[in-house]
Amino acid sequence: MTTINDIARLANVSRSTVSRCLNNNGYVSEEAKERIDKVIKETGYMPSQSAQTLRTKKSGVVGVILPKISTETASRVVSGINAVLQNNGFQLLLTDTSLDPAKEIEFIRLLQAKHVDGIILLATNTEKELLQAIEASKVPIVALGQEIPNIASVTYSDYAATQDMLAYFLEKGHKHIGYIGVYEEDPAVGVIRKQAFMDKMKQLDLVLKDNWVEQGDFSIESGYEAMKRMVESDKSNLPTAVFVATDNMAIGTMQYLKEASYRIPADIAVGSIGASTLSAFVEPTLTTVDFLNEEAGERVATLMLQAFNGKKNTEKLRHSYRLIKRDSV
Repeated sequence: MTTINDIARLANVSRSTVSRCLNNNGYVSEEAKERIDKVIKETGYMPSQSAQTLRTKKSGVVGVILPKISTETASRVVSGINAVLQNNGFQLLLTDTSLDPAKEIEFIRLLQAKHVDGIILLATNTEKELLQAIEASKVPIVALGQEIPNIASVTYSDYAATQDMLAYFLEKGHKHIGYIGVYEEDPAVGVIRKQAFMDKMKQLDLVLKDNWVEQGDFSIESGYEAMKRMVESDKSNLPTAVFVATDNMAIGTMQYLKEASYRIPADIAVGSIGASTLSAFVEPTLTTVDFLNEEAGERVATLMLQAFNGKKNTEKLRHSYRLIKRDSV
């Protein structure tokens, strides 16, 4: 196994010169750098990560806490994060909470034990226990998706996007509109989107029947079951359009409607938020909101780099979006 001493001997330089070259810490002549680089390439030498961490107090690794690693949103966000951090010499260590809020706290502590330089949190809640774990962190944390006190964050335009979708429903002549949301422990998706919906309905003096409001759990199956409950509660008096908080649930909603022989959008229109790949290929194609997740990932990664400067940053950035008008409305 090649060691730093072997590199020094083969390059005909001192061990300390090799160390300065590898860590970019101190002067090394161009001639010496070329000899060291040549030997490293020929031997395939890889510096010890743990040794480098001990010397520099930096691991070159950023931890990312994801609510569900298998989702398309997570994939797009990570792509954006990686594009920025990789270009700045950082690697990512990904963790998956499987939508378990307790694991967000567990992973904040675990990643610190792994000596990451910082943590990017795709938060699903703002509960007291999570805020305490963030406050106690020894490394900088930035958040995406929820507005977390005392740290920098990027949040989505959940309120404006929801109201824009309702405005589009109205433009298409719909005044009887139902809602399928998620649990309110998630402030952004569960609370803000529902509040925006309710505020818009009240502002326009539109009637919202109790049985036109349902809840799912982000999954396709829960959207299917929520729409089924809405229909079966009173088949004689249904909304002409339904806003669904996420694409996955909207796809389940549409599947139930088609199986129950309702035409989309002639009988019931459907709109949602997510801009998933599948939304462009279901029949009919799904009207949705694109939150530009790759760009959101890039923005939160940039906040992470800024946090490494040692300055306390509590900047709150609101990310943009676009409404994609398709055949389901």
